[in-house]
Amino acid sequence: AMKGSSVRAAFTKERSKRTAIYLIPNLLTTGNLFCGLFSVLAVFNGNYLAAAISILVALIFDMLDGKSARWMKSTSQFGVEYDSLADVVAFGVAPGILIYAWALHAKGMFGAAVMFAFVACGALRLARFNVMSSSSETRYFTGLPIPAAASVVASLVVFDHYVYQFDETVRPLLVLILTLCLAFLMVSTVKFR
Repeated sequence: AMKGSSVRAAFTKERSKRTAIYLIPNLLTTGNLFCGLFSVLAVFNGNYLAAAISILVALIFDMLDGKSARWMKSTSQFGVEYDSLADVVAFGVAPGILIYAWALHAKGMFGAAVMFAFVACGALRLARFNVMSSSSETRYFTGLPIPAAASVVASLVVFDHYVYQFDETVRPLLVLILTLCLAFLMVSTVKFR
């Protein structure tokens, strides 16, 4: 009886340790998702700088969740799928809404179409990454990763706020060209380290 109870205690301890190991990366992914939603709310309140910074903070959560999952050897299909869903919000929808409200709304439906292209290409990029990562390991990414594209958008907003304020006539054109380039790079077959 004594031996059986110690085995059960060891099993319970091991199981709770495993649960904690899987919980940490998923909590970090939840932080990523929260930052993406916070960014959208900040855009609705007209605070574009806070929205951009929130996207950059989401990037930190995204890097940490992948590193912690690999470090703890707790990668799972659930974690991969959850991470992708959070990434669509934080690095697709949030920067898409940000660039539309900050610069592209003046272009009307064309601006909305460019914003949609960014979000759709980001989602396609994530889907392709999930399919390719399960079949092969490589040191290169095919297409620009969506967090990198979102970082460019967020950094441009921060740059505009602190370093050089773009003219109201220049900003929409600049953002339009940049957004289309980023969308193309995400779905391209260009190799990124």
